Amino acid sequence: MCVLNMRPRILLVDDDPAVRRLLGRVLSGEEYLVLPAANGEEALALVEATKVDLVLLDLNLAGKDGWNVYERLTAEHPVMPIVIITGRSNQLFTSLAAGAGALVEKPIDPKKLLEIVHALLQESPETRLARLAGKPTEFHYSETSTSRSPESDRSAAES
Repeated sequence: MCVLNMRPRILLVDDDPAVRRLLGRVLSGEEYLVLPAANGEEALALVEATKVDLVLLDLNLAGKDGWNVYERLTAEHPVMPIVIITGRSNQLFTSLAAGAGALVEKPIDPKKLLEIVHALLQESPETRLARLAGKPTEFHYSETSTSRSPESDRSAAES
């Protein structure tokens, strides 16, 4: 088997070409195979045409809203982990309630994103299904650095 085929495939859905390029470089540098999509329609077509191991999904998309794409992906591929990426505020509880594997707020911390991607790719399908069913599972959250206070950084480091 070719080594290229063993690389995890990550679908990167963001309407901003600069974000797709930057995150594409970060992920490719870690040996992930990145499949870029500029909108929801492209993302859904790629998922149908090829095996995808994880999705990074921006909520602000032209055409199909990111949450609509999320609902379709989870309905058709319930064990595929999805990371919500957004610049929108107040998406934490919506992401938790929807059963997303993670929420990453913009601007994105590349190191934290890679940690989240790695952790979600290691999860069992049973854990992913439990999350979608609303059962307690680990949720990964990377808030924007501008919303963190020095106190919350210290408490996070201490825990």
